[in-house]
Amino acid sequence: MILVTNDDGVYSPGIQLLAKRLKALDDVIIVAPDRERSAAGHSMTLHRPLLIEEVKDGVYSVNGTPTDCVNIAIKGLLKETPKLVVSGINKGPNMGDDVTYSGTVAGAIEALILGVPSFSISLAARENFRFADASEVALQVARMVLEQGLSKGTILNVNVPNLPVSEFKGTAITRLGKRIYHQMTVERIDPRGKKYYWIGGGEPEWEHQPGTDFDAIDRGMVSITPLHLDLTDYAAFDSLKPVEKLAYEAVTHHE
Repeated sequence: MILVTNDDGVYSPGIQLLAKRLKALDDVIIVAPDRERSAAGHSMTLHRPLLIEEVKDGVYSVNGTPTDCVNIAIKGLLKETPKLVVSGINKGPNMGDDVTYSGTVAGAIEALILGVPSFSISLAARENFRFADASEVALQVARMVLEQGLSKGTILNVNVPNLPVSEFKGTAITRLGKRIYHQMTVERIDPRGKKYYWIGGGEPEWEHQPGTDFDAIDRGMVSITPLHLDLTDYAAFDSLKPVEKLAYEAVTHHE
């Protein structure tokens, strides 16, 4: 059985087409937010009860985040642990620094934490979404993961160009690129003269570096980026030795 979730909501055509295509591999269950939860990140609802509604057979909506959906599905709702979790197909790309905000990527991360292989998939478009083409990519990635597995502690973050499959220029294994944000917060004045703010007001750009997810999409290629949760900066260990020594001296002096 394959579990599917997203952050665009249970009624998004992206998740519906994804689930339909993945049925070629196994039974599919959808457990997704009851509304759009974009940019929810890896947030979990702890201070109110979560309600689950069976929208139709095998499709459940949850009044929570993608993380809630995956956690509830694996730890409570489903009678068996899924073989795979797929999160998407997202309306818009999830590349570079944006993966830290993404509810779509977070759905895959929660599955990883719970011990289930997973990947997220996003469509690099803002309109005229070619979900059917992206679902073909999802099918092939899902088949590969089910047959070959993934490295321990790793998820895949897949981004698909908004093109017909026949026009894809190939697939690239990529690293996360770097966003350049301009005027992300927009200030406005309400009718009573008070200031208010919109976050996300500017269209971000990206650094043009080969080998990144941005570069692959720009060249019409499917980008597959392996991600893991170990955020430790191992290269900084040596440079922090003096800090470690100072901390030790401070503690021993205090004693």
